[in-house]
Amino acid sequence: MTMLSTRAGAAPYTRLLLTVYDLWVIRISNSFAWRCNSAHFVDLYRQHIGRRHLEVGPGSGWALANIDLPTEFDLTLLDLNANSLNHTASRLGVTVTQIKHDVLVPLDERTDTFDSVSINYVLHCLPGDWSTKAAALTNLARTLKPEGVLFGSTVIGIDHSFNMLGKALMFAYNKIGAFDNRRDDLPGLRRLLSDRFEQVEVTMVGNVAIFVGRRPRTTN
Repeated sequence: MTMLSTRAGAAPYTRLLLTVYDLWVIRISNSFAWRCNSAHFVDLYRQHIGRRHLEVGPGSGWALANIDLPTEFDLTLLDLNANSLNHTASRLGVTVTQIKHDVLVPLDERTDTFDSVSINYVLHCLPGDWSTKAAALTNLARTLKPEGVLFGSTVIGIDHSFNMLGKALMFAYNKIGAFDNRRDDLPGLRRLLSDRFEQVEVTMVGNVAIFVGRRPRTTN
């Protein structure tokens, strides 16, 4: 059941959608629906990306394509949808490792550890409430080096007012299964991060929670 629902969130990323992803998601939805200008994501990557980096749910690869990547950069992409993996790898024009995998399922113990992990606009696509989505953060925290950092963003479903476009997209996306975030609240996100990282920062910009977790706890 979980696998099926997770695939529902990944399914919209067809080759056709990825050709218009930057226009619809990055420019229009971010600015006018979620009220979070895309410059915030560029800043997030520039501040926290490490030399060995795991990109979870890369979408079109827009963020990585719009920053200066670290020297001797070692990039791994993880997604359940092969279209996103292939599109991003092709766009960046660099050698990458691709992992087709459900983030709610633990990664292979032989998976390398990373300096940084990003998970942008993924949590609001995962099925269930925070108790289910917690598995994603647990799995990713385990892939980090002791001084590693996880950073990302998600559209918070409750406790924050939406404009008309935001309300329309929330209704439509949750109805078709692309989103499952009507129960996602800000205190719950903070709690999940604090349980898994020693240092946590969460900032709300419009309807988007931008978060950073440093130094993963070894007990999870």
